[in-house]
Amino acid sequence: MKIMMREVCLGVEGLFELLYNELRQSTRASKQNCQDVARRIADEVNRICNESNRIQNSGDVDSWAQNLANHRLKQVCHYYKLGSLQGRVELQSTLSAIIYRYITPHQTPTSYQARLNMIEDFLQGFYAEALNAFRRETSLEETYRPRSLLELSEYMAFTERYGKRRIPLPGRRSQQLVILRAQTFSQQQPPETSVDMDTAAEGAAQESDATWNDAAIQQVREAMVLSDSEPLDSSLRETVIKELFAYLEERQQHDCANYFTLRLKDLPTREIEEILGINPRQRDYLQQRFKYHLIRFALSHRWELVHQWLGADLDRNLGLTPKEWQRFQQKLSSQQSELLKLKQQGYSNEEISKTLGCTLNQAQKRWFKLLEIAWDIRNSSVSGSGRSKDE
Repeated sequence: MKIMMREVCLGVEGLFELLYNELRQSTRASKQNCQDVARRIADEVNRICNESNRIQNSGDVDSWAQNLANHRLKQVCHYYKLGSLQGRVELQSTLSAIIYRYITPHQTPTSYQARLNMIEDFLQGFYAEALNAFRRETSLEETYRPRSLLELSEYMAFTERYGKRRIPLPGRRSQQLVILRAQTFSQQQPPETSVDMDTAAEGAAQESDATWNDAAIQQVREAMVLSDSEPLDSSLRETVIKELFAYLEERQQHDCANYFTLRLKDLPTREIEEILGINPRQRDYLQQRFKYHLIRFALSHRWELVHQWLGADLDRNLGLTPKEWQRFQQKLSSQQSELLKLKQQGYSNEEISKTLGCTLNQAQKRWFKLLEIAWDIRNSSVSGSGRSKDE
């Protein structure tokens, strides 16, 4: 695809018209949708040309504008043609290939699956960062989210360019932004990670149904697919399932919701792939994304509800036996111990953040980490010799 620009100074309005006409011809998006995307691309190109000394000094600003606009248009149309699901797979593959060798599990044997899990976790955070950057650079509201396929394609194209941006470093060196972020992420990983929580959300290496039946995830799995005849509070179970669906829909994770629906029916992997019309590689990406959201929902978004459902709320020492509870407390820093005490005393998140002298978001992240430690201890007992019934 090539934008045929006139050899005159087009300006932002002329650039907008050409981009708009090309989008109308190349996509099935609405007129308003094409106008919005064309306007944002034209404004971005104009801003880059105005702020770049190299472009201004080149004496050929029009050619630069044409090339920049053409590159962005080709990227957007490329993702548009791929579609929502395949486009996300393509973006994930592109960024994963760039950062693969920079993501290394901390103090653990470097395995292919371990890296994939870390890459998935990292990219989820990077996608959120890219969305915030996209809103900021295009002057969109903080609540903006891509709604149409064209808007999603625009965001994915921006995310790819955002990740590949060259950041200047000392010694006349530079590095791509996504690599710098990946290196920082890898260095910040704690020595102990909750492997069993990953397994509980189907993060195992083998593409088989064993991942949904392993001993380490027995508690979650039984609760998720339990029949009504089992001695679990069915109304609480239904509430958790309903809340998880709402959580996924709110975040536009419709394919994850579909995957969850099929998993609730305990269907085998091959049948799920056939119903969703995806191949094993696509199903693996979907499975990993669902894992990510399940972890966030269980340990952060509605942790009180989930832990009550699993019999692991604060009143029951997060589901830990006396020995495990003692071990858990020994692992906590003084700051984490104070946070736990405030939670036990019923303080709100706002009150806790003020008491600890941190932001609300920081307090929630610290609590998330504390719950991960408890989950890790609880799962290590389940996957080991098991607990006795009188514990």
